[in-house]
Amino acid sequence: MRTKSRKKNKINVVTLGCSKNVYDSEVLMGQLRANNKTVAHEEEGNVVVINTCGFIANAKEESVNTILEYVQKKEVGEVDKVFVTGCLSERYKPDLEREIPDVDQYFGTSDLPNLLKALGADYRHELIGERLTTTPKNYAYLKIAEGCDRPCSFCAIPLMRGKHRSKPIEALVAETEKLAAKGVKELILIAQDLTYYGLDLYRKRNLAELLRCLVKVDGIEWIRLHYAFPSGFPMEVLEVMKNEPKVCNYIDIPLQHIADPILKSMRRGTTKAKTTRLLEEFRAAVPDMAIRTTLIVGYPGETEEDFEVLKAWVQEMRFERLGCFTYSHEENTRAYLLEDNVPEATKQDRANQIMEIQSQISWELNQEKIGKTFRCIIDRKEGNYFVGRTEFDSPDVDNEVLIDATEHYVKIGDFVNLTISEASDFDLYGVPCLIAEQRKSVLQP
Repeated sequence: MRTKSRKKNKINVVTLGCSKNVYDSEVLMGQLRANNKTVAHEEEGNVVVINTCGFIANAKEESVNTILEYVQKKEVGEVDKVFVTGCLSERYKPDLEREIPDVDQYFGTSDLPNLLKALGADYRHELIGERLTTTPKNYAYLKIAEGCDRPCSFCAIPLMRGKHRSKPIEALVAETEKLAAKGVKELILIAQDLTYYGLDLYRKRNLAELLRCLVKVDGIEWIRLHYAFPSGFPMEVLEVMKNEPKVCNYIDIPLQHIADPILKSMRRGTTKAKTTRLLEEFRAAVPDMAIRTTLIVGYPGETEEDFEVLKAWVQEMRFERLGCFTYSHEENTRAYLLEDNVPEATKQDRANQIMEIQSQISWELNQEKIGKTFRCIIDRKEGNYFVGRTEFDSPDVDNEVLIDATEHYVKIGDFVNLTISEASDFDLYGVPCLIAEQRKSVLQP
């Protein structure tokens, strides 16, 4: 018979998936803390809330395995209660209740008040914008919209997150002010689709106006854009990026593919020619912009010719940052009606080929940085290195600048000018600028 744990009432929030889930967990934790609950993120606790991801097969598998892990801990008395929330729970709740009945309760993506009630807390409306951040103190995510109206054939996000819903500019500015007061210096704007922001509230794409308001917040020094969409991109955003020093010369714009037959089947609303022209306009407007994209290989019907078109285009465009994923055949999406006819081995081989190309491009671009000085934010210390980033790099997914901690000291959370001394394909090595200048003067005859 299972025994009750002897741990005090402490709620452990476990977060899986993307930055949007991180944000949601932070909101949940802020509400719990305001209700005088003891709460922690991915630490031991006798009550566990698992915020799941249900986007693609690998993420779903990780979420299910995590649920099973904590159900087992509940069975042996290491935890008392297990609650599940997030995208997987939203998408597969009846199946999960049937297959893993030992979870105390399942909640969807919009069930926060009910989840709080189950945890013995009240939803506090006046706390909108309050969060218990889990990222390093110098940066935080700001979710500017929920859901998505795009019709992409491969994507299950609308099934889990619903239609696009923008947050008012005033609310986002207020939230940003609270983050800045806590020491946040870098704001990472996230949504399923940043470029759609404002259409529902203001009847126009209003991302540029939002940026103009956010840059006025004292204490915020960098604002970074994640998850733009290529169709209908509001070009005035580029003017703001060019003229506002706080807006990083960086954009994450998942393009998914470039062969026209695949783009059409994916229902992306664009073509190779239009996408290439858009990126050329990006480069012309902000010449030193770092463009990050993600690609999908192995989509139903992707021929060798389609893949060769994609490979050649990646070579041609020389993206600063790129990720590549294999297609996941997701129930209830339009693409699920198609035959998943590219073998898994072929999918993986194609992904590897794309990343080999990108690795070489990244190495070449990084070699050009040697000897140059960049303003960097210091995120953390790891082993014998302090770890920082340039404005052209986002946390967790992009290049890092490593500073030898046995020779140099930099303060975590500060901006530091670093001169790049070495570079590999995905890492840079930097020396604090003053030290680099001193070394240079010593070497000069």
